[in-house]
Amino acid sequence: MSAGGAGEIRKMRKSSGVYVMRVASMLCGMHPQTLRKYERAGLLEPARSNTLRLYSEEDIARLKLIKHLVEDLGLNLAGVEMALHLRNCVFRLQRELSEVRVSKEQEQRLSGILDDMLRVLDAA
Repeated sequence: MSAGGAGEIRKMRKSSGVYVMRVASMLCGMHPQTLRKYERAGLLEPARSNTLRLYSEEDIARLKLIKHLVEDLGLNLAGVEMALHLRNCVFRLQRELSEVRVSKEQEQRLSGILDDMLRVLDAA
């Protein structure tokens, strides 16, 4: 393992749990092969330690969201990819909105719109 890889794993351990694929799949209620499929599709990128995939708490939350989008809402992988991309865009807009000078009324209105978009993406 490279020094950068070891540092990345230590950083993950400090900030959140690190789970091997078998444990991550149990936590998410998915078959390990499904996790591999989502990784191949580019929907998540777990850290690696030699041949082991290591999943953080953030990865687990993302997998649970993907599961919801696929199983409960019937999205295919292209739809999931689009929903996750839009969700990331909304988060980015929220961050940028906090840095822009707007009136309190405008900020509340725009924040409300972004919150509505997140609710749709999380439930859609």
